[in-house]
Formats: sequence, structure tokens, C-alpha cells
Amino acid sequence: MSKTLDRVDRRILDELQGDARVSNQELAKRVGLSPAPCWRRLRRLEDEGFIDGYATLVNGPAVGLPILAYTLVSLENHHPETIREFDQLVKDRPEILECHSMSGPNDYLMRIVAASMEAYERFMSLHVLQIKAVRALNTSFVLRTKKYTTRLPVL
Repeated sequence: MSKTLDRVDRRILDELQGDARVSNQELAKRVGLSPAPCWRRLRRLEDEGFIDGYATLVNGPAVGLPILAYTLVSLENHHPETIREFDQLVKDRPEILECHSMSGPNDYLMRIVAASMEAYERFMSLHVLQIKAVRALNTSFVLRTKKYTTRLPVL
């Protein structure tokens, strides 16, 4: 398998990022293919890992999760057991939407949602700060979102 993208592959990816529910028939029309070759390309893009999956984007405030926070985490050490414990927390807690290992003075950046400031504080106190190796947390709360997209510039 080639693991390369041509212009048509990129158009397919761009169209799907705009509307993942588009039918294969409509997708084929938009990218200038007939349905069968479009379907084969789509399957190849999935099989080769260009498409990780499909998701529904839910509005946090609309479902009772108006608090969005970005928290920088610094650990005391990077022993394997420490990392396993932290990784398990990240995996288990649905409040943590993203967690990235970072370069620079902090070890991780987490994107967290909560129902309220109290819920955020409770989550930190009862879960994150229970990990002995957590040295410091630095949180910034989102006041207003100017831009939010999951769309990558593939064209």
C-alpha cells in the first residue's frame, strides 16, 4: 500500500471533514468520480490510517458541560509506574477530552470539560491531585471561543 495522497484523495478527505454523513453517491459527485472508485478510495484511506474514525461533535454547554479548561501538568518524576498511573487516569476519566505530552517546562496539556467550576475543582482534587507524582497544575479557563474546528487543511 502506497501511503500517499493524490489530489482526489485530499478532496475526499476535505469533503468528509465538512460532512462525514455524506452518501458515497454524493461524495463521488463532489470529487468527480463514479461511486465504485470513490468507495474503493475511501476504504483505502481508512485502511491506510488516513481516516481515524467518524464522530458526532456535541455542543458541551447544550448538554450541561459549559466549563472548558486547559490544564498544564508537571510531574515530579517520569518513572514508568508514575507514567502508567497518570496514563490510566487520562484513559479512565471522561472529563479529559485530550491529553498531550509536551516539550518545554510542563509535561502534559489536558483539555477538560466540567458542569461547573465546583465540578472541575472536585475532579482535580479527587482524581488528578491524588496522583502523588503530580507536582503542579496550571489551569486556564475558556471565556469565549473565537474558532473551533476539527478540520485539517488537507488541500
